[in-house]
Amino acid sequence: MSSNSLYIKTVTFEGIDIIEVETQIHITNGNPSLIIVGLGDKAIRESRDRVQAAINSLGLSLPAKKITINLSPSDVAKEGAHFDLPIAVAILTAMKILSIEQVEKYIVLGELALDGRILPVLGVLPTSIYANAIDHGIICPVLNGSEAAMSSSEIEIIAPENLQQLINHFKGIQFCTRPVFSNDIFINNSNYGDLYDVRGQFATKRALEVAACGGHNMLMYGPPGTGKSMLALRILSILPPMNPQEILQTSIIRSISGELKNNTFSSNRPYRDPHHSSSMPAMIGGGKGANPGEISLAHNGVLFLDELPEFPRLILDSLRQPIENGYINVSRVNKHVTYPAKFQLIAAMNPCKCGYFGNTGKECKKIPFCAQDYQAKISGPIIDRIDIHVQVSNFIPSLQDDGTDRGERSDVVAKRVLRVRQIQAERYKDEEFSINNDLIGESISKYCILSEKAQEIMKNAIDKMDLSMRSHNKILKVARTIADMSGIEVIGERELFESLAYRAKLIKMNTK
Repeated sequence: MSSNSLYIKTVTFEGIDIIEVETQIHITNGNPSLIIVGLGDKAIRESRDRVQAAINSLGLSLPAKKITINLSPSDVAKEGAHFDLPIAVAILTAMKILSIEQVEKYIVLGELALDGRILPVLGVLPTSIYANAIDHGIICPVLNGSEAAMSSSEIEIIAPENLQQLINHFKGIQFCTRPVFSNDIFINNSNYGDLYDVRGQFATKRALEVAACGGHNMLMYGPPGTGKSMLALRILSILPPMNPQEILQTSIIRSISGELKNNTFSSNRPYRDPHHSSSMPAMIGGGKGANPGEISLAHNGVLFLDELPEFPRLILDSLRQPIENGYINVSRVNKHVTYPAKFQLIAAMNPCKCGYFGNTGKECKKIPFCAQDYQAKISGPIIDRIDIHVQVSNFIPSLQDDGTDRGERSDVVAKRVLRVRQIQAERYKDEEFSINNDLIGESISKYCILSEKAQEIMKNAIDKMDLSMRSHNKILKVARTIADMSGIEVIGERELFESLAYRAKLIKMNTK
C-alpha cells in the first residue's frame, strides 16, 4: 500500500445485510480540497465539513493538497453519517497521526460532531456481527458500545468518546475500556396491563390464550367499547419472552431503523399498532432507503391493526405474503431488500361503519347494507389467513366489583402459555419451526392427527362451511394447539369443535 493511497474498512446497509465498503484516500499535489466520491447521499457529501472541523478541533490542519476520498464499491448507493469516522481515520492515517497497521483490522463507523465528539449511529449491532464473522474488531461511538458487545464476548471493540481519545488509545496514552454487554440492560416494560383489567369477555380471553399458545393470528369483532383494543395489548402480558436468537434478530432490525436507543435491549416481544392512515412504505417498508416497515419492526412480536376495514385494501393485501412466509421483499429502482416479518397479527373491527350492527336499539337505517359494504373492504384472502375469529359482545358489569367477572390474572395464564410452548418446542425439536402456527405441508398431516369421530366431523365441516384448503389447515393447527392445552396427543371432537367455532362465527356474520 503506497504512502499516499490507503483505505479504511467500513460498511453500508442493504436491509439488514452488510456490504463492506473501503474508504479509500488519495493525496496528491494540487489545489487544497477535500472531495468525496462513491455514490454517497447528502449526509455523506456534508461529511467533508464535519470531518474538517473535527480534525481542526485537535489542533491539526488538513494537508494543503488535493485529498480525494472514494467509497468503494462506487456503484452501490450509500447513505448515513456513519461514514464520518472512517473518513477521518483515513485522513489521520494518511497524515501519519495513526498507523495503518493499527487500524486495518477494524470496521469503523461513527458520526462526528464539529468539536471532535463521536456521536451514535444506526446499525452498530449488525456491523459488529459482521466484524466478528470476518475476524475483525470494530471502532464505534461510546454510546453504541454495549450494542457492539452484544454480538460476541470475544470481538475487539474500541468505543471512544471523541477523536482525541481514539488517537490516545493507539498511542498508548489513554486506553478505551472494552464495553461489556450485560443481561441487566434488558428492560421489562409493564405497560401492557393485565387480563384482570378486562371485566367479562371470558370467551375472548380463552381465544386470546389459544392464539398466544400457538402463535395464531386473531380477529376480534364487535361493537365499540367492548374491550377489543385492551385485550389486544394484553396478549403481550401472556406471551413468553423471546429467546436469545429472537432478541438478536429483533435488535438488529431496531438497530437498522434507529429504535435501539440508549442500549435498551429488551426481551419483551415487539408490539406495533400503526394507525389506519399509515402509508404503504410505512407499513411494509420502503422509502428512499428501503427502510423496514411496521411489519418488520413487529418481527417476533405482535402487529395490532385496529379498525381493520379502515386500512386501505392495497395495504391489507400487501400483508398476504409476509403472513404466509414470514418475510417481505421491498423492491425499489436501485434496491431490492428482504426484511424478516414473522409477526402475530391481532386485528379488531366493528361489525359496520356505525359499529352497532346486530344491536336493534342502536342500528343505523342502512342495515344490512352498511355491514356488508364495511366488511367487504377486507378481501377474502386476508380473512382466510386469520386463524381465529371471535365475536366480542357488550358486557354489563355488576355495580359491585368483587372480582368475579374479571377472571384470571395474566401471570397465571402466562404460565400455561409457556407450558404449551414448551410442549411444542419439544415436539418440533427436529424441525425448522417451533410453534403450531408454522406447520406447513406434510407436517400438518404428521402432527395434526384426528380421532375417528373428529375425522367425520371435519368431513362434514368441509362440505357445510365450504372451507378452502387454507381454512382446513388453519382449523387443524388451531385444534392442535387446543389439544396441547388439554395435554392430549390425538385431536378429539371437543378440540375440533372449538377450533371450528373460531371460523364459523365470522362466516355467519358475513352472510347475515
